[in-house]
Amino acid sequence: MLKKAGILLPIFSLPDRYGIGSFGKSAYKFVDFLKSTGQSFWQVLPLNPTIYGDSPYQSPSAFAGNPYFVDIDMLIEDGLVTQEYADGFLRNDEKIDYGYLFDSRHFLLRKAFERFDINDKAYIDFKRENAFWLDDYSLFMSIKEYRSNAQWNEWPDDEKYRRNLLALRREYAGSIEFWNFVQYEFYSQYAKLKSYANKKGIEIIGDMPIYVAYDSVDVWSKPDNYLLDEQLKPYLVAGVPPDLFSEDGQLWGNPIYDWEKMKKDKFSWWMSRLKIAYKLYDILRIDHFRAFESYYVVDGEEKTAKKGEWRKGVGMDFFNELDKQLPGAKIIAEDLGVITDKVRKLLKKTGYPGMKVLHFAFGDDNSDYLPKNIKTNNCIVYAGTHDNMTTPQWLKSLGEDEMKRFKKVCKPRKGESDAHCLLRTAMQTKADRVIICMADYLGLGKEGRINAPSTTGSNWTWRMKEKYNTKKLREYIKELTSFRPDDN
Repeated sequence: MLKKAGILLPIFSLPDRYGIGSFGKSAYKFVDFLKSTGQSFWQVLPLNPTIYGDSPYQSPSAFAGNPYFVDIDMLIEDGLVTQEYADGFLRNDEKIDYGYLFDSRHFLLRKAFERFDINDKAYIDFKRENAFWLDDYSLFMSIKEYRSNAQWNEWPDDEKYRRNLLALRREYAGSIEFWNFVQYEFYSQYAKLKSYANKKGIEIIGDMPIYVAYDSVDVWSKPDNYLLDEQLKPYLVAGVPPDLFSEDGQLWGNPIYDWEKMKKDKFSWWMSRLKIAYKLYDILRIDHFRAFESYYVVDGEEKTAKKGEWRKGVGMDFFNELDKQLPGAKIIAEDLGVITDKVRKLLKKTGYPGMKVLHFAFGDDNSDYLPKNIKTNNCIVYAGTHDNMTTPQWLKSLGEDEMKRFKKVCKPRKGESDAHCLLRTAMQTKADRVIICMADYLGLGKEGRINAPSTTGSNWTWRMKEKYNTKKLREYIKELTSFRPDDN
């Protein structure tokens, strides 16, 4: 049986004339590239809007889509923007400039909105079908924009505490319609892209952050879902203790769910969130899966994650409800980090595949991530993920002992680099699914890294160059993906 493989490439990294990847022609060309190289999956990062730090894991909404991904050329084709106007937004930066996008992209989208027919039936239907999240999101963004993007807990009390919502919706009606339009364009354009990928035999693997940002419509609209004090500030926040990525741990700062309350209403917010996610994705990777078994909390006043405690999670109660409401949902569990026997037991009960990352394999002689120790095919093997160095960069960082272990496992063929040898090794594991980062296939060093956890300033900015699609690369990936377990 041929191994099923896929490529991890964020939408924002696609080549594009306007400074950031989108759902336009370059996305369709990448689907064709996936098809031509024998791939089965395209793994993307969260598609939600970004705010401070530009991270898709800290979003103002768990339901909304990123306005930056709305393709400008498609707006031109629909007669909503003129080519002359769009030309003023052309960008050819080496890295994504989020500051520029924040300052400029909404101007272009508002120009498109001016020409849009708000009486369009498809648009009206979209608003009705998504009102359960869209109404609050568009009001939230309208107030936030008017309040110079201040956090919602700094708004006047009537807005902070959502007093007289009807009056607020009337006050911000014009702006609300704009934000509705942006989400309509996002979901409409993306639906066409996903349909195209599926017809080509490509499944989209999405990514769901387990937590939401404090400065989000999710917390503002449903504060009783979270552990907040009387001033609606989180008295406990999320993170992880010191680990391979950071000696201080990772202080994420997200508010903690009130799991007991959520359990009583059959996790209704979560189920709504998941139902929307499966409109976007065929398969969903749930980030930080281990928190369903137990989760780490830190006092809201702490500056690092060194001091915290583990609390018992909701376990199978959550997944039993998920099975009732979304039977057959395809999930990948991100089971990295501090993994205990209890977490392993929970994963086994769910039946979901976990992750095996080869970059973590060479720290000791009997790592669970060593290819020889991957005993099941029900897992997804990665060389590295979006949080890791690229493979060429990682190889340069290895110490003497780690490199010795690496050399015992990876024996490059003639003309093959150590980095590509690791990709071939991933294909040779027992796992029947392998995902490789596009930057690794391109042989990129630190310039191709997507994210360095616990750092800010240069993450989420990698842009792939237009000339990636070469015959040599296509043939290499196709040959690698066609590896059979009995090949030598």
